[in-house]
Amino acid sequence: MTTDVRALWDFRDPAGSRARFEAALEEATGDDALVLRTQVARTHGLARDFDTARAVLAEVEPHLDAAGPRARAYYWLELGRTWVSPAHPQESRTAQALATARDGYEHCITVATGAGLDALAIDAIHMLAFVDPDPADGVLHADRGLEIALASDQPDARRWEATLRNNKGVALGQLDRHEESLAEYEKALALIEPRGNAADTRIAHWMVANAQRRLGRLDEAEATQRRLEAEWDADGEPDPYVFEELEAIHRARGDDEHAAHYAARRAAASGDGEQP
Repeated sequence: MTTDVRALWDFRDPAGSRARFEAALEEATGDDALVLRTQVARTHGLARDFDTARAVLAEVEPHLDAAGPRARAYYWLELGRTWVSPAHPQESRTAQALATARDGYEHCITVATGAGLDALAIDAIHMLAFVDPDPADGVLHADRGLEIALASDQPDARRWEATLRNNKGVALGQLDRHEESLAEYEKALALIEPRGNAADTRIAHWMVANAQRRLGRLDEAEATQRRLEAEWDADGEPDPYVFEELEAIHRARGDDEHAAHYAARRAAASGDGEQP
């Protein structure tokens, strides 16, 4: 029986996720046990304890020759993440770290593609964007992942479309291709909204409004950000990124009074000042 590792994850709580993986390990055998150990390693990586993450993976490595493709793909994916990921500080991006991460991700892609494990292949492809930070490379990696996701009949692979479109939108925005960026964000929003996750939906709306602001569509951008402001405030979780956008919108209009108000709200929500 193959363990559904996604059901055990809460990426906001690596320690709690680790406890669930370790509990599942008490009953797991064979490849399932190896996969669970790779996820234990990932929880340490999310906590920026990369040495412990690599130590856990070192316990998996001797079993790879006898393992199936799923376990091997997970191993290479998580090994790559211990070297280059969003959790790594910039100073850790040495030439050796970049090369080792790329090798891990490419190994995962090869194994996963050969075994028809589309979601794992896409995950590794999307991680290559952290190895290759040039936004032009980001567009290429997103397109490579989208090609697999859109051709796949696997639900886990299809779910990647929204993330990949968001990532492509970010890369296009960095290239000042804001019309194309907005189009990708709108496609991502259309995929995310029906899932019913309020936080994810708000973030997707924020991305759309951010692109609208960069295109000078200030009224549309402000309407969205004001609604998001009210929603986050109602939840007791004021969002500094919303305030940052509202500050930028008002500065673009030359409205220094309202811009200063949102600058103060942003500072307070970020812990840099007192709530006005």
